[in-house]
Amino acid sequence: MSRLGDFHLYPHAQRNRLEFIDFCLYYFGEVSKTDLLRQFAVGSASCTRDLALYRELAPENLEFKHQTKRYHITQKFVPLFNHEPETLLSRLSQGMGEGVKQISPPGEHCVDAIRLIHPDSNTIATLMRAITQRRAISVRYHSLGSGETERELVPHVLVNNGHRWHVRAYDRRHGEFRDFVTTRLLQVHELAQAPNTEQREADLAWQRQMTLTLVPHPALVHPEAIALDYGMTDGQLTLTVREALVGYLLQQWRVDCSPDARLDPRSHPLRLANHDVVATLTNCRLLPGVAP
Repeated sequence: MSRLGDFHLYPHAQRNRLEFIDFCLYYFGEVSKTDLLRQFAVGSASCTRDLALYRELAPENLEFKHQTKRYHITQKFVPLFNHEPETLLSRLSQGMGEGVKQISPPGEHCVDAIRLIHPDSNTIATLMRAITQRRAISVRYHSLGSGETERELVPHVLVNNGHRWHVRAYDRRHGEFRDFVTTRLLQVHELAQAPNTEQREADLAWQRQMTLTLVPHPALVHPEAIALDYGMTDGQLTLTVREALVGYLLQQWRVDCSPDARLDPRSHPLRLANHDVVATLTNCRLLPGVAP
């Protein structure tokens, strides 16, 4: 849990608050007493003591800036706790709950899917700081098409496509918003704040909402089984999804998007009923049954 051998001497609740301070610095680049007050049901005096204790334990991890009245990460920062990227990415996407708590090892009563791709903690932390502070980053990126290239990106959100984590970012090299696999990012460094034209509000595919209607594949002998799987009402499931995520969703859930439902229902048990939506998408590359 921690790189400090005697951390067990502190009360459990205080360890949670210290871990939260460490987490905020690592993943957001800053923390304040107000953050602690919002996250935990404790008094102002307790939060002040926790911040003072953290400074005593790791004086080179943070510095107080009077302009912002917040503690900020330093170049010498070394996390006190072992923040598992898989766990924290799940918390970031589902909400932090009642504090940053260690989760017991899986496998005894609940088994999750086996993961073959594991993001790097430092990469995710740098991306989160850049997103939170609206900064650009410089990276060396490895793609299947171009190999290794140097890029300047302006990240605005992390996305799990069901198999791996991507970062959606403005790519200054191509002048457009694209998705980048986080495990292919090397030498990630923060740059200056980026203009609004490169931020989330300018990403039209992210802002635009699409309505998808999914139904059991018409070639299935027992479509009611699929209707039960997905909690369908009257044999259909209607979703509202950001356009930038449509391809991931339809690919992950193996939805037949062909106009004549020609894909094998054994591998594609769902069909996109409102197929006309395909013509309105700016990118159809990931849609099963649709030529790119």
